[in-house]
Amino acid sequence: MRRSLIIIKKGSRKGVAFPHIRRQSRQKSVLTNRFAVVLINPSPELKMLPRMTLGLQQIAAYKRDGFLVIENFVSPTACDDLRARAEELVREFNPSLISIFSTHEQTRTSDDYFLESGDKIRFFFEENAFNSNRMLRQSKEQSINKIGHALHDLDPVFDRFSRTKEIEQLVRELGIEDPLLLQSMYIFKQPRIGGEVTCHQDATFIYTEPLRMVGLWFALEDATIENGCLWAIPGGHKLGLKSRFVRADAGGTRFETFDDSPWAEENLQPLEVKKGSLIVLHPLLPHLSRENKSSQSRHAYTLHIIDPSCEYPASNWLQRSAEMPLRGF
Repeated sequence: MRRSLIIIKKGSRKGVAFPHIRRQSRQKSVLTNRFAVVLINPSPELKMLPRMTLGLQQIAAYKRDGFLVIENFVSPTACDDLRARAEELVREFNPSLISIFSTHEQTRTSDDYFLESGDKIRFFFEENAFNSNRMLRQSKEQSINKIGHALHDLDPVFDRFSRTKEIEQLVRELGIEDPLLLQSMYIFKQPRIGGEVTCHQDATFIYTEPLRMVGLWFALEDATIENGCLWAIPGGHKLGLKSRFVRADAGGTRFETFDDSPWAEENLQPLEVKKGSLIVLHPLLPHLSRENKSSQSRHAYTLHIIDPSCEYPASNWLQRSAEMPLRGF
């Protein structure tokens, strides 16, 4: 049975403003059923839409379903600016070393270039970008799968996009009081060759003890079934962690499996969203995206944010050097 999805939109009431965003007693009457528009210190450099606050209903929906869809969280201009910067980075990239991203053979393709990318900006190709002679089938710009994993710290355009009052407020309202930005990825989902990302939980790859993390998925273009939108199993985050992707003692990576039962993929629901939407992901939510066989790309930007009061295990695949500690907002 299909479950209804909560999609948050701006309320119809105009001009609602509060003297201070954290004074919850002044907000209760307007926050229980919709976002309230708060016109306090918006981010002018990013051209974000007016400040919005989660209500009790939306927080309850996140806890129930494991995700939230928030429309119009980012302005079209902000989306376009981030896309332009990503395309500029790809043009400047000289692929002297080829690293391919694949969720089908993750341990085999975990090379040093990938494992050392936690505090760098690195480029990963689509699995189907090369022919049998290891030559690109099409241009470099049409062959990159993603850029990761420290864009938010090393590039000023991505830094501005990632560190706004709007994002910080949202994360705090979801229970992470002193958030640190751990990982960022720019995902291209290229036309016709954009690869499948199999059903997984973010906590498999980013784990804390206790588990206190949130994933933010920004749609920089319309995401549809045809071009490879996200699919999720509502309520699937309550099933527990199935596996962890960790560094192996002998080098490389391996999976620690706790539950090898298959996902109930018949319960997957598509999360088709418009440009500028934000999908908030619980770390245990099972989700995937299918191949993009259309002629349209599906650019997206993701952030993963953790709570510094939790332990971040040394066995996690993503690590940073001591010279580049994690930063908050």
